[in-house]
Amino acid sequence: MSVPYETEAYEPAESPESPEEHLERLLGRALNSFELPDEVIRQLDCALAHDSSLHSAYHSSGLRRETYRHTWLLADGSAVTLWELAHNSSPGSAPEHEVYLDEEELRTAAARLGMPTDTPEAELPALMRLWAIPEPRHVFASDDSADHARRLLRRAENPDRPGAETAALLATATAHEITQAFGRPGRAGRAGLSYALYEHAFLLPDGTEISLWEVEHTATPDGRHMCEVYMSEEAAREAMERRAARQG
Repeated sequence: MSVPYETEAYEPAESPESPEEHLERLLGRALNSFELPDEVIRQLDCALAHDSSLHSAYHSSGLRRETYRHTWLLADGSAVTLWELAHNSSPGSAPEHEVYLDEEELRTAAARLGMPTDTPEAELPALMRLWAIPEPRHVFASDDSADHARRLLRRAENPDRPGAETAALLATATAHEITQAFGRPGRAGRAGLSYALYEHAFLLPDGTEISLWEVEHTATPDGRHMCEVYMSEEAAREAMERRAARQG
């Protein structure tokens, strides 16, 4: 038996860009955005969510080159990636931006700048490569955390939600933190669907941490909000993709 969705007063610390806003900002700064196929732009206009990451970087004597990977999740469960190149033409000058459909085009564009493509390990602190930056630590708050876990599990409607053993473990939680992952809810074009993914991290009395992953969406017959809860981020993302594919 499903439980009516219970709205809870929590918001992420900062409101991230929607997929549409991120795409608009990327295309607005890219000098060659007009070269992207119209079909790709139409696909991205209906994206459900997005993610961006630093791919590589080179900084030396006032010259800068960074490459970024931007990925959007589509309603059919597939993903589209655009590659961004940011660089300056002279030491200390403002950066210029270019965008490409595949990584090979990105490499070709980066090679023409005359900067090293492979950077020695010793220069990593100056490069700020993404994989050199440590994962952010949770900032826990002690605020009825056990009750928060109880209410989260109670409103979960998926049959494979965490069971009694997890509920008993989280009943001892002393603190928790909620963060939003993979962008804020996106609108899926004609389907009018929205998806959001949240991590609920809990601190237990022995100092260990456990996270539950909540998918909030409107992919329901009547368009109402539905909550699903999973034990891992991978399971939550797979659930998002399955529902998006069925509703596409």
